[in-house]
Order: sequence, then C-alpha cells, then structure tokens
Amino acid sequence: MALLSVLGSIALLVLVLLDGFETMVLPRRVTRRFRLTRYFYRTLWTPWKALARRLPPGRMREGLFSMFGPASILLLFACWMTGLTIGFAWLHWSLDTIIHMPVGDQLGWFEYLYMSGTTIFTLGYGDIVPVDSLGRFLAVVEAGTGFGFLAVVIGYLPVLYQAFSRRETIIAMLDARAGSPPSGGALLVRAAQSHDLDAIRRLLQDLEQWSAEVLESHLSFPVLSYYRSQHDNQSWLAALAAALDACALLLAMVKDLQLYQAQLTFAMARHAAVDLVLVFKVPPRTAANDRLSDSAFLHLREALAKAGIQLHDEPQSRAKLAELRAMYEPFLLAMGDYFVFAVPPVFRETVTVDNWQTSAWMRRTAGIGQLGSLPPRDDHFV
Repeated sequence: MALLSVLGSIALLVLVLLDGFETMVLPRRVTRRFRLTRYFYRTLWTPWKALARRLPPGRMREGLFSMFGPASILLLFACWMTGLTIGFAWLHWSLDTIIHMPVGDQLGWFEYLYMSGTTIFTLGYGDIVPVDSLGRFLAVVEAGTGFGFLAVVIGYLPVLYQAFSRRETIIAMLDARAGSPPSGGALLVRAAQSHDLDAIRRLLQDLEQWSAEVLESHLSFPVLSYYRSQHDNQSWLAALAAALDACALLLAMVKDLQLYQAQLTFAMARHAAVDLVLVFKVPPRTAANDRLSDSAFLHLREALAKAGIQLHDEPQSRAKLAELRAMYEPFLLAMGDYFVFAVPPVFRETVTVDNWQTSAWMRRTAGIGQLGSLPPRDDHFV
C-alpha cells in the first residue's frame, strides 16, 4: 500500500507538470484525449456560459463573457499549484517524512499539507520542516518547482497578450472596410466602390496572414479563443467569417479578375476554422436560417455590377457559392454556438453604422439617427 501511495503521488505530480508544460511551453496542438486543461475548460465554461445567458443581451452579459478568458488563466494556475501542493504532501506522507513540529502538535495529513504549501510558495516560516535527508531533498525540489512555475506564468502572459493584440488589429481595421459587425459582402462592395481593384488583393493578403496567425496562436494557446474583442459587435470569429465569405463571393460571382489570392486566403481561413473545431471537439452543424437571403444576394449583385465588377450568370453563381459555403459555414456555426459568438450574415440589407462613426458622447447628445452626414447603408460607403 505504501508503494502504491508513492506511485500515486508521483503520478499526480507528473500529470500536473506535463499539463502545465503542454499548455504554456509546447507550441503545438496536443492530440492526447485526456488532459487536465481540456477538462478544466469544459467543466468551467459550461456553467459560466449558462450563467451569462441568463442575463439580458447587453453590456453586462458581454462583460461576463469577456471576463472568462483572463479569469480562467488565473484559476487554471491555482488548480495547478493546488495539485502540486497536494502531490508533494501526499509524497511526504507516503514516505513518512520525519518533520520537526512545534511541541504539542500531532503529526497528521494536515501538517504534511501545510509543510508542502509553505514550501512550494517559498514562505519559509520554519515552524514545520523536514528533518531527514530525503525530506529535505523533496523540499528543495518542491520549492524549485513552485518558483519555476511562477516564472513560467509571468513569462507566458506577455506572449499571450501580444498574440491577442495582433489578432485584434485586423479586426479593428475591418470596421471601416467591412462594417460592424463585418460582412464579406460589404467588404467587396466597399472595395469595389473605391475603383481600386488592387485594394481587394492587398486586403486578402492581410486576411491570409491574419488567418495564419489565428491558426498558429489559437492552436498553441486555445485560451485565446475565449478572449472577446473590445466591441460587442466584433469578434475573431466574425472576422474569419467575413474573410471566408468575401473569398467565396469572389470565387463564385466575379469574372475577369485575378482570383489566385482569393483561393489562398480561402484555403488558409478554412484551415483555421476546421482545425479550431477539432481542438474544441464541437461537431459542425447546418444553419437554421440562410445567412444570405435571395433578396440580399440580388442586392449584392446589383451593388457589385453598379461598381463596375463583371459577374458570372446568376444560376452559376448561386450553385458555386452554395458549394463553397458548405465547405466552411458548418464549422463557423459550430464555433459560434460554443463560444456564443454571432456569425454575421454574408451581406446585410439593413441600415448599419460602423463603430468608428459613433461614440458614447454622440449617442447621448445627438443620437445615431441625427448623424445626417453618415452614409445611409454599408454598400454606399466609399
């Protein structure tokens, strides 16, 4: 029984250390089914999401969602440290480590746990300390482990927030280019109305680079997927949907235009969508309502034709677009359900105002409806 207890404590320590290494240090996706971090996030995200959904849509609800990512890192670190503290206390208890205690105290499990806690956090109280050689060795190992864990976490946070900042840059840029929330149709119409078709290619290059960075960073640090954008009507998933929709519209509808960059961006963005679904193990699903209605499709064709874009025939465009959307849309919808993100429509016919055109002061004084100089709808903005 003593041997089994020693092996059990060592297994707990190895499991916690391996999980911390894979989560914070290893820069690649881990395919192993059993992971403490995966079960931690699945267990914590479900009640957190249920609690947030009880709140009415608005700032309080989105604020609670936005707290999950940063708070989960702190809670995960606390769970790791708790596991290490229990593991070392269990190991000391299994080995019957001889410890020096205040006169009158009884040696038991709590004393081993207290000694382990003061050691791993390097408190150095000295009221309960190991006496034999093996106990002192384990105390040094435990203190070094705790100090090293703290150093890794401190070094991990700047890397995480740098990746988050890079992700949010292109999302903020899409505000004026594709609307709020962004849509692939608005992105094409605004670029076409600028009469600078090369701008479409440059934007697709930026979106390809951004999709690759999202793929790499969110596979290495899946917790980034829970981080919300600064504005409630923006998200990394909406930006990814806008990129895929824009590429699909180009490949299905537009002719007499170099579409190689659209193919590259489509491939990279779809790669990101599919791999992230695999990481979080959420099954793809079909849409209950079509993200591109017939009237919106005809309105989009009219706006692009008016801007001078040569288009394929309508039946051919519809068939090709449906084929392309089936390659990525179920994955976007699955992630939208899991993260409680709204997947924007392919093209909006309703009047919208971009985030850059508003402010809290203007809402309080003049109101959105009185901003007469604003463009009345997305497809009229140049």
